[in-house]
Amino acid sequence: MSETTATTTGGRTYRNPVYDGYFADPFILRRGDSYLAYGTGSVVDGLVFEVLESSDLASWRRIGGALQPVAGDLGSDYWAPEVVEAAGRFWMYYSVGTGDVGHHLRVAVADAPEGPFIDQGVNLTPHERFAIDPHPFRDTDGTWYLYYARDVLEAPRVGTHLAVDIMPTMTTVRGRPEVVLAPSADWQLYERQRPMYGKTYDWHTLEGPTVTCRGDRYYCLYSAGSWLNESYAVSWASAPTPLGPWTEPIGDKARLLATVPGHVRGPGHNSIVTTPAGTDMLVYHAWDAAALRRQLWIDPVQWTEQGPVTTGPNWQEQALPD
Repeated sequence: MSETTATTTGGRTYRNPVYDGYFADPFILRRGDSYLAYGTGSVVDGLVFEVLESSDLASWRRIGGALQPVAGDLGSDYWAPEVVEAAGRFWMYYSVGTGDVGHHLRVAVADAPEGPFIDQGVNLTPHERFAIDPHPFRDTDGTWYLYYARDVLEAPRVGTHLAVDIMPTMTTVRGRPEVVLAPSADWQLYERQRPMYGKTYDWHTLEGPTVTCRGDRYYCLYSAGSWLNESYAVSWASAPTPLGPWTEPIGDKARLLATVPGHVRGPGHNSIVTTPAGTDMLVYHAWDAAALRRQLWIDPVQWTEQGPVTTGPNWQEQALPD
């Protein structure tokens, strides 16, 4: 089994990126005092989605792959895995398609968080043109929700929007998705005159939703713009319930993570992991200097009356929060 370790600075510090390899769309699952990370980009020993392990979030090693591949006619490109524990098992939600065509959401299950995960033979989004970036969220009353990104052509800003559906079980959705957010700003443009579905559109993109509840508010953090360039950034909205209505920030607070010229390019597709001491950490990817690898980054996030705040994206050595 191969192993790759991030460059670290020793002691209770970290320096981004915390893993040197290609590791896009990162999701971290905490297991007691240790962590497992799942990411887009690699097939390891025939299994899709590289799995990393860490005891401190700052130093990571590869421990294998996660998912048994599905039938080839469903696609060859696997994106954005997220894993949750329920009913004593581990459930992975992901999309599969070919390139940027034909993606739908699926679910796989394993008896251990390291896998191997076995697909359950279910297309969770047969009603969608295109669906990616599933995020399962369990509310305090035990209800499960599945947030995701989907293509919408009937809108003032055509493109990829955010939706949510209720999951009656871990392998089913209600089939009545509700709108979370539609693109609302020019900075969320993916590409002008993009050829899609037999026409051309000024295509806007919202993707990579992740939801958490803090106090009496629900926060949806998501990415927007083009993952290929410096426009990619993380923004957020808040709501009184998991189904909304969602309120977006305005002005300077609209982007939580954004490109820092000369230092950080295209930070996005974040998730959140909470340390044993209760610190919330943003987990996201950003491009390396040569724009060849999307790599794993982390930074702390805090919650205020005005919404989430972070000192990130940080590229210099930082104290590692407890």
